[in-house]
Amino acid sequence: MKTYESLADLRRARAVLPEPVGLVPTMGFLHDGHLSLVERARRECRSVGVSIFVNPTQFGPAEDLAAYPRDLPRDLARLEAAGVDLVWTPPPEAMYPPGFQTWVTVEGVSQGLEGERRPGHFRGVATIVTKLFHAFQPQKAYFGQKDAQQVAVIRHLTADLDFPIEIVVCPTVREPDGLAMSSRNAYLDPDERRAATVLYRALQAGRLAHAAGEHEAERLRRLMQGILAEEPRAVVQYVSVADPVSLNELDGRAERALLSMAVYVGKTRLIDNLLIGDF
Repeated sequence: MKTYESLADLRRARAVLPEPVGLVPTMGFLHDGHLSLVERARRECRSVGVSIFVNPTQFGPAEDLAAYPRDLPRDLARLEAAGVDLVWTPPPEAMYPPGFQTWVTVEGVSQGLEGERRPGHFRGVATIVTKLFHAFQPQKAYFGQKDAQQVAVIRHLTADLDFPIEIVVCPTVREPDGLAMSSRNAYLDPDERRAATVLYRALQAGRLAHAAGEHEAERLRRLMQGILAEEPRAVVQYVSVADPVSLNELDGRAERALLSMAVYVGKTRLIDNLLIGDF
């Protein structure tokens, strides 16, 4: 496995990689969810590249950029064991040099849910993903369903800008008790960690109710909100039943939907989602 910091070195190494090349973009502090993306890429591509970059432009001024967990030596050891060919770990000044003033904005699907609560977040995501796509020139790029709105933004970005890249979305990887794996789970103390399972319980309640015939969007929202309200450590930011493509909030019947939520457990903001209906 080769590791590089400069864009020039990355491009020289990328030029001789056997194709197709699969890219797994990450912000590091890797868990089994990230490694599941690497494993999928390994199965489908002759070469696998991974980026590790904590992207400052997708963090708001009051968010956790400085505290975001990092452990590069551990990450590199795990990636080498997983059979990755190439890792890029650029410093911030390489991605955003002095005078940087060009941004990529995806409208529509970026505006509700996370976009409404985290202004500028998806501008940062879309810009960094565009730069990573240009740098790696992959044939496939791998993302997790846990960040469902991010996936929607990247799909539109790829289609609208005519990137010849297949976006592969992989299932959310969960702990045995259902908690979606996330680097931010490291912030949770033992009591908060136990409380955090309420997100998955609420989503499961929505999915089971829908499977049993409850298709009214507002009743599904109220059901999930009721489950969350039973956990005193949980502070709900939003609960959504949205169209799975447009991400517009649904009124009336929800035959197919994305159930999603953002919940603070202690000081840690957690997100999770499930797709319901026929997919």
